[in-house]
Amino acid sequence: MFSRHAIGAALLSCVLLASCSGAKSTTSGAGATGPRIGMVTDVGGLGDRSFNDSAYAGLQAAKEKLNASIQVVASRSASDYQPNLVLLATKEYQEIFAIGFLMAKDVSEVAARYPKVHFAIIDAVVDLPNVASVTFKEEEGSFLAGAAAALVTKTKTVAFLGGLDIPLLRKFEAGFTAGVHQIDPSIKVLTKYAGSFDDVAAGKELGGVLFDQGADIVFVAAGKAGLGAIAQVKSRPERYVIGVDSNQDALAPGKILTSMIKRVDVGVLRVAEQAAAQKPASGHVVLGLADDGVGLTDFKYTKSVMNAAKFKQLDVLRAAIIAGKIVPPATREELATFKRVAL
Repeated sequence: MFSRHAIGAALLSCVLLASCSGAKSTTSGAGATGPRIGMVTDVGGLGDRSFNDSAYAGLQAAKEKLNASIQVVASRSASDYQPNLVLLATKEYQEIFAIGFLMAKDVSEVAARYPKVHFAIIDAVVDLPNVASVTFKEEEGSFLAGAAAALVTKTKTVAFLGGLDIPLLRKFEAGFTAGVHQIDPSIKVLTKYAGSFDDVAAGKELGGVLFDQGADIVFVAAGKAGLGAIAQVKSRPERYVIGVDSNQDALAPGKILTSMIKRVDVGVLRVAEQAAAQKPASGHVVLGLADDGVGLTDFKYTKSVMNAAKFKQLDVLRAAIIAGKIVPPATREELATFKRVAL
C-alpha cells in the first residue's frame, strides 16, 4: 500500500472549483444502480473519431450493459491531466480511466496518493496495485493494414503518417512496413510524423506531401491530425488512406481503404466489468488479434479494389499471426531483421 500524501492548496482549489483547467465534464446515467465510472480524455478529446471516441464507446457500453453511471472529463492540455484525475478520485468512482500514454506519470502520482481508488490507463503501464494497464499489439493489426495496402497499391509506393515519433507509434510504423514487405519487398514505404495528435492542418499538409511523392495509400495513425489527411484524400483520384483506432471508413466512403481498429472500447468494457463485479482489475492486460483487440474493418466501401484472392491472403496472414507463425515487428530494430515468412 502507498501512503496518502497531502494535496497542495492550489490543486485542491482546482478540484473543488473544477475550474482551474477549464475542463469540460459530462455526466450521464444518473440514478443508475451499477458502478460509477469516470474517464479523463487526452488532449484529442471526444470527437476525434479515433482513440478517445473508441474509449468512450466502451464507456457507453458499460453504461448500457452494467447500468453504470459515467462521467467524462475532457483535457484541454497536458496540464489538465492530474487535476482531472484528482477531481474524479475525490468523488467515489469505482474505476477511473486515463485515456492515453501521456497520462502515465500523472496516473502514477495520483494512484499513489489515493491507494483505495482504482484506476486504469490505456496505452501505458503503471506498476501499482490499484492500477490496471491496458495495452495493445498494434503491430499485429498494422501488419494486416500493410498487407492490404500492398495488395491494392498501383504506384508501388505507400506511406505511414504518425502523430508523434515515439515507441508507441513506431509499433504501427514497424508492423505496417513489415506487412507491406511480406506481400512485396519491392514496394516503397514512405514515413512522416506530424509532431502532434491534434494538428489537423499539419495532417492535411503532410498527407498531401506523401501523395505528391507517389504514395497512393497512406496509413494514418495521428489522432485528430489524421482527420486532415482524410480531408486531403477526398480530392485525390485513385488515392486512399487507412484509418486507425475507430472504424473511420464512413468519414470518406470509398476513399478509406479500411481502418485498423484498436479496440480500446473492448479494453474499457473488460475493466469496467471487473469493477462492477467488485473485483477491480490490476496488472497488465495486452490485447491483440487473438483477443479481438486489433483488426481491420470489412472494406465496406472499397470492395471494388479487393477480390476473393486478396481477402484470402489477409485471412491467411491473420491466422498465421494468431498461431505465432508470423511475429510482426514492434520496433524499428525488429523491423530491420524481419524476414518474409513462407506460408
